[in-house]
Amino acid sequence: MYEYEVTTAARNWRLEGVKTPSPSDVVTDVFASDVLTTEELRQRLSKPVWRSLQATMERGAAVDPAIADTVALAMKTWAMEKGATHYTHWFQPLTGLTAEKHESFVMPTSDGTAISQFSGKELIQGEPDASSFPSGGLRATFEARGYTAWDPTSPAFIMRHGNGATLCIPTAFASWTGEALDHKTPLLRSMETLHSASMKALGLFGINDVTKVSSTVGAEQEYFLIDEEFFYRRPDLMLCGRTLFGARPPRGQELEDHYFGSIPERILTFMTDAEHQLYALGIPIKTRHNEVAPGQYEVAPIFEQSNVAADHQQLVMQVLRNTARKYGLVCLLHEKPFAGINGSGKHVNWSVATDTGLNLLEPGDTPQTNMLFLFFCAAVIKAVDEHQDLLRTCVASASNDHRLGANEAPPAIMSIFLGDELTEIFERIVSGKGTASRKAGLLGLGSPVLPPLPRHAGDRNRTSPFAFTGNKFEFRAVGSSQSVSFPITVLNVIVAEAILDLAGKIEAKTKKKVAFDAALVDVLKDVYSHHGRIVFNGDGYSSKWHKEAEKRGLLSLPTAVDAIERLMDTKNTKLFSKANVLTDRELEARQEVMFDQYFKTVNIEGETTEWMARTQILPGALSFLREVSGINIPSRAVDRTASSLATTIDSLSDALERLGAANAELGGDDVHAKSRHMRDNVLPAMNDVRVAADALERIVAHDHWPLPGYREMLFVK
Repeated sequence: MYEYEVTTAARNWRLEGVKTPSPSDVVTDVFASDVLTTEELRQRLSKPVWRSLQATMERGAAVDPAIADTVALAMKTWAMEKGATHYTHWFQPLTGLTAEKHESFVMPTSDGTAISQFSGKELIQGEPDASSFPSGGLRATFEARGYTAWDPTSPAFIMRHGNGATLCIPTAFASWTGEALDHKTPLLRSMETLHSASMKALGLFGINDVTKVSSTVGAEQEYFLIDEEFFYRRPDLMLCGRTLFGARPPRGQELEDHYFGSIPERILTFMTDAEHQLYALGIPIKTRHNEVAPGQYEVAPIFEQSNVAADHQQLVMQVLRNTARKYGLVCLLHEKPFAGINGSGKHVNWSVATDTGLNLLEPGDTPQTNMLFLFFCAAVIKAVDEHQDLLRTCVASASNDHRLGANEAPPAIMSIFLGDELTEIFERIVSGKGTASRKAGLLGLGSPVLPPLPRHAGDRNRTSPFAFTGNKFEFRAVGSSQSVSFPITVLNVIVAEAILDLAGKIEAKTKKKVAFDAALVDVLKDVYSHHGRIVFNGDGYSSKWHKEAEKRGLLSLPTAVDAIERLMDTKNTKLFSKANVLTDRELEARQEVMFDQYFKTVNIEGETTEWMARTQILPGALSFLREVSGINIPSRAVDRTASSLATTIDSLSDALERLGAANAELGGDDVHAKSRHMRDNVLPAMNDVRVAADALERIVAHDHWPLPGYREMLFVK
């Protein structure tokens, strides 16, 4: 049975009827073919209607209700031409996923026929049930009214399925009383906050041709693929998204042969199919490759405006999951689906750009003379140092706790990697020794056949949670399964606050007749003197760094519970309130939801661990013990095997009793107390059960072991 299932898994990918486009089709015809682009919409609207809508899309003006019906008709006509029969307001509730309620375009008439209908009112506003989404107390069960509001800044798109298509309209989601029940609303607010702050700073630098400043994002996505034959034999993967048991195999990622290796045909076929769908949705996928762990892969887009990038990131996860099934695979987005090897992140590459094409976090020809870049870089340094807690909190989850600080994930201590050149520039500014610095030069590759390549003066650092990578900062601590919207919101808000503070100080100095350059240098010097402690260019995994970080006074929040508890600190409530991004009540609701999700996640894992161990692993081990004990042959091997089995089975049984008691005791009446109980009692008890079970996996015969192991799941492709 065991060998048959492995063989079946290896053959599952040979499917018929799976068609993918040629590369030329993707480039010439497919990209954004299922997106209602601004150009497509412009061609379908009259000039006055288009100008009105353009003001909303580009300058944030309120939607004019008078044009709503016209826009809705154009949108419906386009969608039906694409084969859509239904529409949905597509939004991001506090689950971290997306939500949708489909409505048909068909409207029955009194004469027994039907017409297609989609009004401006239906475009602008929807009314899903708000009570069944997590709200952190903003909505009680009996207060079901919630509204979705059209977001014109993010284009509508078509989602296809085997029997048709649906028009998806990106929307915000709010309660009847106007509070944000989603991740998009605060993201849009934070973008406006960053725009206003950046415009003030640009004015000080004499840059007056800019009308819009936006944060831009490119979010890399790491994921695992395993054969569905194994997935459905693993209740832990089905219910929890990660393996709660699994002995480390003789071979994992030690040989370093998977990273950037040749992509297996089955996987490459899946990737090509997924990319074809993502291209049609206008998602600019640029990169695909094998990641470090066996069975792990990555896909990455180029930069987009942050709210569009957040929408697209949700679609990437959805398309990866759905497409994998066509190839007999299951896509795992959990941060740590397999213990002992690399986990998966979602590296958020974040920058700030103007509508004139200026990247404010990109150095000029020589960074030491690029004062504008240094100003915005200093704002980021100040923001990260002052808000280490928020950056840790916005990536906090039960699943990400298994990843942060392990293998190639960054540690839970927040720090910035600047690289040697930038660090030296700031140190020289502080010391007053001038700005002479090393030059980047060329990187010789040691062969006359290979041309020299331009190199950065500073190397990359994969151990840093927040690293400067040439023209952007890479926030590496974001988890692979989470929405990027809240991390982007936090980055926008904390950097906007720092920009305003630094701009205000420069302005105050220039009013006292201090020359602008001198005022800027004074401010840069002050920032690095007070916040340079956050800069660390070394190995973030080393124990020395943890000791050094403690000496520097940096914050260490090792678990999600530690981090979430800081969200409602006074400095954080004041920050979001002053920025008009989240009210105290909205922020508290997010804290409640995060605690609730943590508690429920670990509670499900704890009960699944107990259930699997009692009903699958323990019976399998006892069955093998009976078989070994029944061998009536004098043998030291038999005696040793039986003794080892009995001892380990007893350890498992004892650990199960402790876990059962911890599971039965939920730890308190509120989700705060319950979360602490899960962290302090349930997770350690789960680990004890796993240690015993994984030891048994190395002793029990294959035909008695009920679960596919790591060596099958990671290497059958």
